Amino acid sequence: METLETRELRYFVAVAEELHFGRAAERLRMAQPPLSRAIQQLERRLGVCLLQRNRRGVRLTVAGEVLLHEGRAALDATAAAARRARRAGGADSHDGPRGRLVLAVKAAASHELLRKILDAYAAEPDSAEIEVLPCGISEQEELLRDGRADVALMHTPWNSLAGFDSEALTTEGQVAVLPAGHLLAARATLSLADVRDVPDLPLARWPTHGTYAPGPGPEIHNQTQLAQLIALGRTVAVVPDSARSWLWAEHTAVPLTDAPPVVTHIAWPAHSRSPALAGLIRTAARL
Repeated sequence: METLETRELRYFVAVAEELHFGRAAERLRMAQPPLSRAIQQLERRLGVCLLQRNRRGVRLTVAGEVLLHEGRAALDATAAAARRARRAGGADSHDGPRGRLVLAVKAAASHELLRKILDAYAAEPDSAEIEVLPCGISEQEELLRDGRADVALMHTPWNSLAGFDSEALTTEGQVAVLPAGHLLAARATLSLADVRDVPDLPLARWPTHGTYAPGPGPEIHNQTQLAQLIALGRTVAVVPDSARSWLWAEHTAVPLTDAPPVVTHIAWPAHSRSPALAGLIRTAARL
């Protein structure tokens, strides 16, 4: 069997996601008959039925579900390769052939470490241009996988390093950030149990791959929202000690005695062969 073509995968993924040939054709900006023929040809080449068609509509077979999952990943990888190649060659910059790396960082995290990395790398001969891409909670993984970022600062235990190469850079403790006037804010230290069940101050809830765990605390979408809700006495948050850098006068940070340490890693796609990226990683690891 011949290798699948990107065009075929795009056609199939569109039909599989829409489960309607007309809508898929409109999405692809093509006529429906050639799209139907392309899918039929793909099924003949693979020797399997990917879609079951009847008067009620279209649905995926088991083989179709597998190809949808794998096809999305393949298309993402192709797009990522194109993005990274353009950046490496300077094709999307305005100042000549100098390469460019996109570094994804969680907004409001690792300020001091990030500054040290950028300053040290800029002093290296033939360093690439670094574009810092602030992102939302746990978005670094997606940005690395789809090629919008070449490298990221990620934090365990919150970020998953599965599928990436990484180097641990720093380890720090965690603190509870409370409204300054709350009774617990006067304590020298706290435990996780102290802040988990405060009746008037539910724990803030963070997303994991876009999903929030159930609970009474507010769903947090960004650091500004979190800071506002803490200042208003609506929530308490457990964050790395370095988060003290964004605290307001209305906040108090109290060390937690039993929270797991937070390790900041520099992470990158395992298959990367970029010399500029290798130089950045060496620089960060030396700090």
